[in-house]
Amino acid sequence: MKKYTALFLSLAMVLGLAACGTSSPGASGAPESAVPSAAPESPAPSAPGETPYPQPEAGGEAGGTLVVYFSATGNTEQAARYIADMTGGDLFALEPADPYTDEDLDWTADGSRVNQEHDDEALRDVALVADTVENWDSYDTVFIGYPIWWGIAAWPVDGFVEANDFTGKTVIPFCTSSSSGIGDSGTLLAELAGTGDWQEGMRFRSGVSEADVQEWLDGLHLA
Repeated sequence: MKKYTALFLSLAMVLGLAACGTSSPGASGAPESAVPSAAPESPAPSAPGETPYPQPEAGGEAGGTLVVYFSATGNTEQAARYIADMTGGDLFALEPADPYTDEDLDWTADGSRVNQEHDDEALRDVALVADTVENWDSYDTVFIGYPIWWGIAAWPVDGFVEANDFTGKTVIPFCTSSSSGIGDSGTLLAELAGTGDWQEGMRFRSGVSEADVQEWLDGLHLA
């Protein structure tokens, strides 16, 4: 009897050791599928009202067209987009580092930002997020658009004009306004630039139409 009892105990010990060998040291016992993986990071949301202004992409070959513009209320941007679509040009928006708010642009309010800048020319040096363009040498024709402020080009475009060499480029200004004409705005920008072949510009009404832009472009006889 003792012989059978000893044999039974030996068999039980062997089975127990085999069962222990199936667990890894430190294993929690939960299946791997139950362990959550890290969630992928989502891109940070843009701030309300924030608009991205990427650098234009160009193939680097000469003969390209660039449409540069500053738009305060969207009218000049609309004209710029029409021009870019019709010419196959690249768009480049001039974005003030300190963006203008609706209150800033209220010229009827004493002390508003635009009124202060108009009264004090030292305040018109508006810093831009970017004032130079990648592949600048690949553009032969540059359109420059702006709203008319007090009979001249809105001064945020001045920084771009001063920062670039327009030698060898045909420069065509255009503007939007509710009533004022283009006046000497293009001439003054040409004097500020000091380089480039500046052409006579065009003024569009605030509610610029695609037909108006097309008619003007047809008259330019661009290559």
